[in-house]
Amino acid sequence: MLNLNVKKRLHEGTVIPAHPLALTEDRRLDVTRQRALTRYYIDAGAGGIAVGVHTTQFEIRDPKYGLYEEVLTLAIEEIKQARAADSFIKIGGISGALEQAINEATFLKNVGYDLGLLSMGGLESYSEEDLLERTKEVAKIIPVFGFYLQPSVGGRVLTYDFWKALADIPNVHAIKIAPFNRYQTLDVIRAVSHSRRNEEIAIYTGNDDNIVNDLLTTYRIDVNGNKVYKQVVGGLLGHWAVWTKQAVEIFNEIKNARETGTISRELLMLGQEITDANAAFFDADNNFKGCIAGINEVLARQGLLKGNWCLSENEKLSPGQSRQIDRVYAAYPHLHDDEFVSLNMEKWLT
Repeated sequence: MLNLNVKKRLHEGTVIPAHPLALTEDRRLDVTRQRALTRYYIDAGAGGIAVGVHTTQFEIRDPKYGLYEEVLTLAIEEIKQARAADSFIKIGGISGALEQAINEATFLKNVGYDLGLLSMGGLESYSEEDLLERTKEVAKIIPVFGFYLQPSVGGRVLTYDFWKALADIPNVHAIKIAPFNRYQTLDVIRAVSHSRRNEEIAIYTGNDDNIVNDLLTTYRIDVNGNKVYKQVVGGLLGHWAVWTKQAVEIFNEIKNARETGTISRELLMLGQEITDANAAFFDADNNFKGCIAGINEVLARQGLLKGNWCLSENEKLSPGQSRQIDRVYAAYPHLHDDEFVSLNMEKWLT
């Protein structure tokens, strides 16, 4: 059963950063800075966090590192320590074949997470029916946040019929749409709109390349001659793992625009600036190869991380990516929250 305050906030829409992994230079967990990141997101005004997801690095599950339970427990401890609101949304990532997914869901439920973000990636041998059965089993344990991950970073293309069937599963409460593709995004919106549970499913953007437009969009879908209206209510985004204070302020502007029905030219221009910044952070020039290292690089420049290191030595900045980050930093000073980070850094690291 999903906490009612969490459910209310989930459906109202909020900012949910995808939590990165803090490492030392020798690629060991930096506990102090891992805790500091969680404190940063809470103080920046995020409405929740997602831990153990792509931005946290799927390798934390590898027995070689064995970091999954430790990293996700640290976040829960910090949320409790901060006395975050009861409505603060705690999301843990779930991946892998059925047995692994069940084990992760059970751990998340026991340690205090509200929802499991269920990845469909890395399961090439699974049919869509297999993935749906896996979702049903996980949903018996913990409320599910569905996840459409883009193929270039480990996801797979899934059909309209799959998403409609997933939306029909009891205890699925939200879907993160992150295919970085307008047609596939629309597939999910149409599927949810045609589901008998369409009012019980909150839609979140994970399209880091189209954040503002997604959040400003209400879809009007014809369902058997009737119009169903579906809003992208919030975001669960790797992009929001950086410059989070400003992201919260921009999100509040977007919510006000939705409520008043007035979308300013300035807000649309801001959306394109954010997309340009995301291209640098996520390494769009190199098919997103440096996306995790790019996020870590920005956090390192702010001082929240000591470096952009990832568990895999193959995860690193691409040639030219640092220059692109330099460019967007200089071009869009109104998007970063360096001053906020600087003022609070000592507190977060204590």
